[in-house]
Amino acid sequence: MIVAGRVTVNGQKIDSPALNVTDGDIITVDGATVAEAAQSRLWLYHKPAGLVTTERDEKNRETVFATLPDDLPRVMSVGRLDMNSEGLLLLTNDGALKRRLELPSTGWLRKYRVRVKGNPTPEILAPLEAGIHVEEQHYQPMRVTIDRQQGANAWLTVGLREGKNREIRRAMDMVGLTVNRLIRISYGPFRLGELKPGEVSEIKPRILADQLGISRQEEAPKPGTRSKAKSRKRS
Repeated sequence: MIVAGRVTVNGQKIDSPALNVTDGDIITVDGATVAEAAQSRLWLYHKPAGLVTTERDEKNRETVFATLPDDLPRVMSVGRLDMNSEGLLLLTNDGALKRRLELPSTGWLRKYRVRVKGNPTPEILAPLEAGIHVEEQHYQPMRVTIDRQQGANAWLTVGLREGKNREIRRAMDMVGLTVNRLIRISYGPFRLGELKPGEVSEIKPRILADQLGISRQEEAPKPGTRSKAKSRKRS
């Protein structure tokens, strides 16, 4: 676009991308001013079981994104929850923030309430707390607490810092336990709390700034001043 002469900076057509610009410079493409980057935003979403965490599904299964409120901007999920899992899923409009929160180096603990078929004991769970290999995949040590035995099932609280694909289910299988319900209850400092299945709640800019060090461009719009978002078509 620059070579074609379609880009100007402060009214001057440029012929090379090797140009430093600041927030005060006015950049246009084809005469239209390039908008400022949108403020980074983060939402908590209570994912119900039965939805897939993809934009589109080759098997035409219902996706998380088809069920979100119409007034949300285009968002991406931070990591995934498999179809049969439920609980806290973070959503953001910022690709860089998404990647940052997904990095193992971020080191945030993700906690899950897990119901398993079987009778777990500290001895049975010890390999998970030490780190385990499953089909040439190494899983880092998990924090596992036995909450209660309920008939043929038991409830556990599991904490991990990586969250690889189906990690908890595969690790439990290795020690003879079958997961029949899995609910993510927290992701770092963000908690599911009282959010009901299908509900979405935005993290306030102040909290986002405190937890992630993201500078606040402006406070969230007051009710009645929020710009109307483009409606999302639903299948």
